[in-house]
Amino acid sequence: MNRHPLVLRRREFLIASSMAAATVSRTNNPLWAYSAPILELPPPKKTVAAVVTVYRKDSHADVLLGKILDGWKQDGGSGPALRLVSLYVDQFPSDDLSKSLATKHGFSLTSTIREAITLGTNSVAVDGVLSIGEHGDYPWNDKEQHLYPRRRFFEEITATFSAYGRVVPVFNDKHPGPEWSDAKWMYERAKELKVPWMAGSSLPMSFREPDVTIPWGCHVEACLGVGYSGLDVYGFHTLEFLQCILERRANAEKGVRSVQCLPTDEIPRLLKDGTIRHDLFDAALATSRTHRKAVLESSIPEGAVFLIQYQDGLLAPVLMLSGLANGISAAFKTSDGNVISARTEERVEPRYPHFAYLLKGIEQMILTGRPAYPVERTLLTAGALDRLLTSRKEGYRNLETPELLIPYVPVDYAYAPHIDLTRTR
Repeated sequence: MNRHPLVLRRREFLIASSMAAATVSRTNNPLWAYSAPILELPPPKKTVAAVVTVYRKDSHADVLLGKILDGWKQDGGSGPALRLVSLYVDQFPSDDLSKSLATKHGFSLTSTIREAITLGTNSVAVDGVLSIGEHGDYPWNDKEQHLYPRRRFFEEITATFSAYGRVVPVFNDKHPGPEWSDAKWMYERAKELKVPWMAGSSLPMSFREPDVTIPWGCHVEACLGVGYSGLDVYGFHTLEFLQCILERRANAEKGVRSVQCLPTDEIPRLLKDGTIRHDLFDAALATSRTHRKAVLESSIPEGAVFLIQYQDGLLAPVLMLSGLANGISAAFKTSDGNVISARTEERVEPRYPHFAYLLKGIEQMILTGRPAYPVERTLLTAGALDRLLTSRKEGYRNLETPELLIPYVPVDYAYAPHIDLTRTR
């Protein structure tokens, strides 16, 4: 403890000496060009609190926060310019990792969300908050939505901001809600308090096969999405991947006019009447490695067809092919006649790398105080999914969605491997 001020004074002396040397006239000091440059120390890491449902191996908490604790590859290497200082955990299953990690890395495990943000003080004591409401033992509603406590987390986070008169950036993993009323409340609350807020899936930032997207500002004549697994959990991933590409089309985004969910046995009819274009059907199935014949001949009781009618006139069909599709893909036909199709990659090693690229966007927001991309994209996607599941519950009826006329201006945010994880800004 007694040596610390001396170390500081010695460092200040060396810096001052170097600066003085740099001011010597070049004429009087012909060797000036060979002087060693002053080494610039990296800025201190921004502190973050995290609020999670569970923390077990390969949970969303693990593959996001683990990269703050142990580097981008979770192997002890370099990582983001963030430091986890506190963690609130809602549930502790038998395979919980949070307690051992708190001992290893020295962050605080707190009993309340407020304590995680204030660190036991009378102020907001962190630079950002990550809210990860995914995984854990939570109920389901009659629309088969998994009712994770994302709104409850956000309520307590923003109540803390309000109590202490300071807001910091917040990231909400996946879709807010998941019920529309909760998602809308969270959005309005963030606007009311002027909270820099981001949300969303890791898959828009993931690797693509092939590595393509539509040109910025192009006109899209038609599109098609393909997804798999549960309609709630992977419906969101599929819709947001589609949306992150569609938002690049001309005239920005004006929102969704109506939605309808249909059973998958309607696919042959939709192909016949042109609602689903054959060229896009073939392209999207090929990139998702899904067999065309199986889709046309199989019964898929857990699947669905989502029809999304955008305000600008574009109709986006999405085939949720649970048990048949082998990935998430999207196909697009642009006005020049080109068909573009890509699959978003869900790679496992090193430690689910797409979450590293999502974390890069979170890091950017916490460092700059500005979201890396608009939260409205996630809000629109969350709302469309909720309304589609409502359509399914109500006998597959068409639903007008004036609440989803959500205009926003997208940004040309990159995806892996076009994101440099080594840069801090």
